[in-house]
Amino acid sequence: MTTAVCARKVPRGERRRMELVDIAEQMFLERGFADTSMQMIAERAGASKETLYRHFSSKELLFVEIVTRNALLVSGPDAAVARDGSPESVLSELGIGVLRIVLAANASRLFRTVVSESARTPELGDLFYQRGPAVVAARLTDYLARAAKRGELRCEDPQTAARLFLGAVMSNYHVRRLVQSDWKPPSEKEVRRHVEAAVSMFLAQYESRRPAGRKRLACRRQSLPAW
Repeated sequence: MTTAVCARKVPRGERRRMELVDIAEQMFLERGFADTSMQMIAERAGASKETLYRHFSSKELLFVEIVTRNALLVSGPDAAVARDGSPESVLSELGIGVLRIVLAANASRLFRTVVSESARTPELGDLFYQRGPAVVAARLTDYLARAAKRGELRCEDPQTAARLFLGAVMSNYHVRRLVQSDWKPPSEKEVRRHVEAAVSMFLAQYESRRPAGRKRLACRRQSLPAW
């Protein structure tokens, strides 16, 4: 007897909502946030303005939805950071997810859009930070606090520890992705190797005890990708 595995069927209203978000993101990247109107988004989507407003009451809420989707990819309810796994496994999964987003072409274009628009629309920068990076950092902070309470980490200031880890993961990669148009992003193998190094460095500082048999990451020049 065979067992059929059925994916969750996305309701029509939810599917339409996701389509509207995709179109809004594309237009924000093409035209900028300030120069894109709700009417333009509705026309591109082949929808009435009333339909668009039924799903999103403002352009700002559309933008929030775009940023929130990226944050959920790495720190949502199904992500490792929401569970109480080992620090090594949780940090590895989170680090790889964050770095993949940082290196994604659309994510870097969205970041550039936010930076350029924030001078005339300061609330856009606040929305981006609060619904994106701040959410990921807060969820990592909560996880580190729980791990410290279980005795797995020596972490008196989990918020600072979370910021240090995320900074180590993004490091020079974020800057290069933003400012060097001809830069070739690292391979998946290099991404994993970089995150492994960041996790090893973090645990060397914060881990309560090192399980027998775990090897320290050797500090060899050839073991890390060239930045």
